[in-house]
Amino acid sequence: MNHILVIGACGQLGAELTVQLRQIYGAENVIAADKREPVAALQDGIFEVLDVMDINRVKEVLKKYQITEVYHLVALLSATAEASPRFAWELNMNSLVNLLDLAKEGHFKRLYWPSSIAVFGPNTPKVNTPQQTFMDPNTIYGISKLAGERWCDYYFEKHHVDVRSLRYPGLIGYKSLPGGGTTDYAVDIYHKAKAMQDFSCFLKENTRLPMMYMDDAVRATIDIMNAPAEQITIRSSYNISAMSFTPKEIYEEIKKRYPNFKISYAPDFRQGIAESWSESIDDSTAQRDWGWKPEFDLPKMTEVILENL
Repeated sequence: MNHILVIGACGQLGAELTVQLRQIYGAENVIAADKREPVAALQDGIFEVLDVMDINRVKEVLKKYQITEVYHLVALLSATAEASPRFAWELNMNSLVNLLDLAKEGHFKRLYWPSSIAVFGPNTPKVNTPQQTFMDPNTIYGISKLAGERWCDYYFEKHHVDVRSLRYPGLIGYKSLPGGGTTDYAVDIYHKAKAMQDFSCFLKENTRLPMMYMDDAVRATIDIMNAPAEQITIRSSYNISAMSFTPKEIYEEIKKRYPNFKISYAPDFRQGIAESWSESIDDSTAQRDWGWKPEFDLPKMTEVILENL
């Protein structure tokens, strides 16, 4: 029986992932943990207030629930991290290395840690970015994610830690508000449209970025953790892809349902971050190794979000 700990369970991805894991494994076997009090979606199961940087407290929770798998989702995201680079580095790096050490020491068996398209940089091929490519991130978030990928691969090679990872594109869902990422405009825009408010976008209208609907991200995360270890050939982090679009394209899709919806553009510092990232991702390695395939494109995602908001 899997006993699962989700650290960072109150975040945009964490809440939806925890709910899905509880449906699969039973609420009693999936422990949600975060520094803040539980969000409404997590109140039907066990919740621990936990600071991931407190390694003794982490050990206590691992032992208390006999945890076998950890999903480590805590991070300071791209835009937020630029405001506090030293803190972002310490949080993003030290928390990961601490958990890799705990896995190495046998406190649990398998670790999931998310990477990001932020590992790519200005000189990375932008169209169909390959799995193995040149990476020169120029944000503290991207730098920490690239370093984290190398730590994961190192602990697998040197200590046989069963660590698995995905390079998420921008994640879009309707159940949580944006969390400080450069792709968050594609979450906020739906909320504004539904509220009959005009939307001011912090990116230029033709800035194309890889995106993914939250249901696909949750499914990909669970699928890679369930894949047989011998099928996992990438221990740094897998490219995964679903769709790529611009602010103008998502606006036009929403406008089909809300004809009076208006958008304006006021690019800020996040424009520079977005321009350093890829426009589309080659995820053929994930397709080959563990059968990855997205289910949502822009029209289907838009329909579902606007129906449910």
